Amino acid sequence: MSLSLVKGQFKIVRSQPDGDSIHFYPDDKEAFTKLNVSAHLSAVGSVQLRLDAIDALETHYTPRSGTTQHQPLDLAHAAADRLLALLGFTDIQRDGETITSATPDQTPGYILTRFADKYGRPVCFLYAGNSDQADLSPVYVTTEILQGSVNHQLLAEGLVYPTFYSQLYPDLRTELTSAAQNARTAGTGIWQKDATTSGATISSLTDLDDQIVIVPKLFRRLVDYIALGAGSTALDGFTNFLASRGDRLIVIPDTHVTGFDTVVEVTGQTVRLTHPPEELVFIEA
Repeated sequence: MSLSLVKGQFKIVRSQPDGDSIHFYPDDKEAFTKLNVSAHLSAVGSVQLRLDAIDALETHYTPRSGTTQHQPLDLAHAAADRLLALLGFTDIQRDGETITSATPDQTPGYILTRFADKYGRPVCFLYAGNSDQADLSPVYVTTEILQGSVNHQLLAEGLVYPTFYSQLYPDLRTELTSAAQNARTAGTGIWQKDATTSGATISSLTDLDDQIVIVPKLFRRLVDYIALGAGSTALDGFTNFLASRGDRLIVIPDTHVTGFDTVVEVTGQTVRLTHPPEELVFIEA
């Protein structure tokens, strides 16, 4: 399937990149306008990217009401560090989550994209280095090209979860699913501690922050819900809360359209997904 190629630079100092998002400076400042991609560029010409098909553990997530939370930082930082290494950055220094220095100051790269999400972030496959293809040209994404993306490499190394949305082409989803399943079988990265389908028992926010490894989509909804109850972790109303959020998805291979609440099971203080994450395809809001 064809996606549009956009060339540019990655600059990370004074930013807070994580394992699935980073700032990108297109060489052509009109690139996204020319491609009819509704991206939100900053005053300095940068755009926040959203890496397609993957979700890294959260390093800093702030619910609508409540304080900033995170998932186990060893694994969250492992994904972020690997992303930056794949893009060619070394000697990275941080103050908290903010990068204060890195070598070099910037690295070249490019993305393959065709749309932006509701926050103005181009949804993309990410690549380091230069491309022989012309800037803004269409690229037919083969399995080989997909395997060269940072997205695929992070999935294959077990550093991120597969999280699919309906605008992802099915043939690409199939290859990414295979990469994630192989990593899970090998027990690498997040899969050593994953409790997404086996069940996570929550007694405090500290459990979510420092101990429990689950797909970030579920973590974010749990944190949102707990924030509404002034920090109470009682899960009695969590399923109803999910239903009220209206997240819609397709369950593969049944091609059954339903709500996120129907694939989340709550038993006392234990919560789990009833399907592995690669069998869920979320519908963009």
